[in-house]
Formats: sequence, C-alpha cells, structure tokens
Amino acid sequence: MSTGRPRNFDPERALEQAMACFWRQGYEATSLADLLAATGLSKSSLYQAFGGKQALFERCLARYRELIAEGLEATLAEAPSGLGFLHELFHGVAQETRGRHARRGCLVVNTANEIGPRTPGIAREVGRGTRRFEAVFRHAVERAQGEGDIDPDRDAATLARYLITAMAGLRTQLRAGASAGELHAIADVILGSLTRQH
Repeated sequence: MSTGRPRNFDPERALEQAMACFWRQGYEATSLADLLAATGLSKSSLYQAFGGKQALFERCLARYRELIAEGLEATLAEAPSGLGFLHELFHGVAQETRGRHARRGCLVVNTANEIGPRTPGIAREVGRGTRRFEAVFRHAVERAQGEGDIDPDRDAATLARYLITAMAGLRTQLRAGASAGELHAIADVILGSLTRQH
C-alpha cells in the first residue's frame, strides 16, 4: 500500500487540521504522531508539504493571525461604534468559559506564554500576530476618538498596545479558570480606563 500523499490531499485543510491540534494541545505537547493523525498525512507527505513540526507550526500561526485579524476587521466595520466593538470583544472573552472550545484562548497569546523568545522563528510569528491585532485595536481606538467616545488627545498607538496587553492578561485569566463574572468585571475595568478623563 502506498504511504505517499493521499489522492485528495488539500494543503489548506491539512493546515487547518494541524492548527486545531496545536491550538488544543499547545506546541510542545503536540507530537508528530498527533499531527499525522489530525491531518491524515504520512510522515513523508507532511514533511514534503510543510517541512518539520516547527515550520508547520509557524505556518499555522500565520494562518491563525490572518483568520482572526480578518474576522476582527469585518466585525469592526459592521459595529455601530468603535467603543461598541471593543466592548463586545472584551466581554466576549467571558463567553468563552462555556461551549465547544471553552477556555482554549488565543493561539498567539498561548504560544507567547508557552514558548517565549527561545525559539526565534516562532517568536517572530508571535510578534507578527501581535502587531496585526494591534493594528485592528488602533483602528477601533481612532474610530472611537472620532466618534467622541475616547479623548482624541490620547495616543491611539499606546492605547492599542495597552489593549493588546490587557487582552493577553484577560485570556490568561480565562485559561487559569476565572469565572464569567470575574472576566466581565475585568473587562469593565479595562474599558473604563479608555473613557476615564485624564
């Protein structure tokens, strides 16, 4: 029996399956055997298509970044206000305490906490993800400033970096087992700091 690439091999589908596996288990806990089982590929096919485990993970991080960022941008475009978008986003974390993917968190934040800077290729992808999400937050802040909900004299870039930091902390609390009520309360503090007079 052939051990080559399946006849209906779809690189995009395989990448999504691998991403789900890494997201569920984390980078270091995911074995090659896990990836082969998730994608249905043989070892040789996986290496030919994606390279080794790290190269595949870097591709997964890049794909996750674009999927999430594009979704956020679409949601922001449809939101009634910039501040309303941020309210839904931060309070939405509390909803992740239940459901099919409860407490899975953000793949980029999870990876930053798990790997840190010790693996340069992965760290670069984490940095790209952070900057991509930061750009969405900056757009939301600038929109809220234009709508009169956030003081226009406050630096939008700094507020966007603050929101990235706050979201990472909120998601860490989520994975640590904080309740929905606790997460809603934290979100209120974060959002209140944007509109408080300075």
